[in-house]
Amino acid sequence: MFGEAVAAFLLAFPALFSILNPPGSAIIFNEVTAGHSHVQRVALARKVALYSTFLILGALILGSHVLRFFGVSLDALRIAGGFVVSIRAFEMLSAPDNATQRKQEQAKPLVEASPHELGSYAFFPLTLPFTAGPGTIAVAISLGAARPDGLEPMSAFYAGATLAVLVMTLCIWAAYSMSDRLSDMLGDTGRAAVSRLAAFLLMGIGVQIALGGIVPVLHSALVS
Repeated sequence: MFGEAVAAFLLAFPALFSILNPPGSAIIFNEVTAGHSHVQRVALARKVALYSTFLILGALILGSHVLRFFGVSLDALRIAGGFVVSIRAFEMLSAPDNATQRKQEQAKPLVEASPHELGSYAFFPLTLPFTAGPGTIAVAISLGAARPDGLEPMSAFYAGATLAVLVMTLCIWAAYSMSDRLSDMLGDTGRAAVSRLAAFLLMGIGVQIALGGIVPVLHSALVS
């Protein structure tokens, strides 16, 4: 059971890290909140991390069940989810600057926000869609679809995946809180390098999720 939880953590954490990309997002977070104090930005980062936790956990735990309610089989969900993640990773790999520009546009209202208005932007647009957007939700649902059958293996899977979400949102909080230092350390070149490496890793995870559905379907077709 412990080994299954560790395997789930090692599957979920790299996938979430790749799509969320805290270092790259932190640089943009630093740009759009540059007119505010460090204390205000740390408080804002804490809210974003908290909202992201609930959003990602909701998609991870409930997303696949909702789709199955509409008649989508688990294997079909794994195949579709794997392809969606892989396509998203390919887009990030081939044009990382487009994702950066989109995030800047999403967070643009913060640039001119007053200190009193800053907190109201914590959920929208900073959490959704800036931090945990549709791509992140799709990855979380795909991860939920990768859960094994059986009560004990499923419990171990969700324990490991939940821990991955909590560690991931802790990384978001740390990256956003130290966004000014990360921005100076990484710069544009470092951000592009991190984005491309994360996208390549995410593509491999997407293929792995898709294979989890393709192999059983092919086996069933060959046997029948």
